[in-house]
Amino acid sequence: MGERLTPKSTRSCVLSSRLSTPIRGLLFDKDGTLFDFHLSWSNWIAGLIDTLSDGLDDRRVHIAECLEYDLENRCFFPGALSIAGTVKEQAAVLSPALPHWSTDAIEAYLVRAAADVRMVPAVPLAPLLHEFRTAGLRVGLATNDAESAARRHLEGAEIIDKFDYIAGYDSGYGAKPDPGMCTGFARTHDLDPAACVMVGDSAHDLVAGRAAGMATVAVLTGMAGPEELAPLADAVLPDIGSLPSWLSARG
Repeated sequence: MGERLTPKSTRSCVLSSRLSTPIRGLLFDKDGTLFDFHLSWSNWIAGLIDTLSDGLDDRRVHIAECLEYDLENRCFFPGALSIAGTVKEQAAVLSPALPHWSTDAIEAYLVRAAADVRMVPAVPLAPLLHEFRTAGLRVGLATNDAESAARRHLEGAEIIDKFDYIAGYDSGYGAKPDPGMCTGFARTHDLDPAACVMVGDSAHDLVAGRAAGMATVAVLTGMAGPEELAPLADAVLPDIGSLPSWLSARG
């Protein structure tokens, strides 16, 4: 009679499976993973707040409070919803500061405005993604941004052709931390989730990947530190440029 698995030994068995299966697919978050979060978004958000406030100081402060943004230091506070939340969620928290707008109108405005952001790559992306594709890996994107904005950002970085799969919070798979975008990637390309890695900079990314049965890799080009990410990750890397070495070390 086989060993009866306790919850602890069940987790160990699943972890062993994740880490021993040859990798066939890489699924990336966008903001904070492919692109440096602070360099891409912090100054842009300051400009957005100025635009939405119509020059009214009280409204400017209220908008910043809703977005959990530090106006003085021009950066997000740790754990701010805007770091990992969806555009729909951001619109909802902004609504009290913009009572003359509907939540749907705020969401639509944010999607349009964000599409024009100049994104700053965390590492040189084109050669790295080419390396993954040349190695026969499927490459996907799972972001809580809108799919249309994500496509614009990938086009602006001249890397959209390197992706086999692009999903946003509005693509029909749900939003992270739910696993829908992750399982969608695996199913679309007929991959075992255990043969895929979810790579991200936030707890949302890693929780979603683990719930889908994927290995998870955290990177530190977002706003979260290793103490927050390590318990949810099979590895914590400085940036995605370290992925080839990590994949090679797995064998």
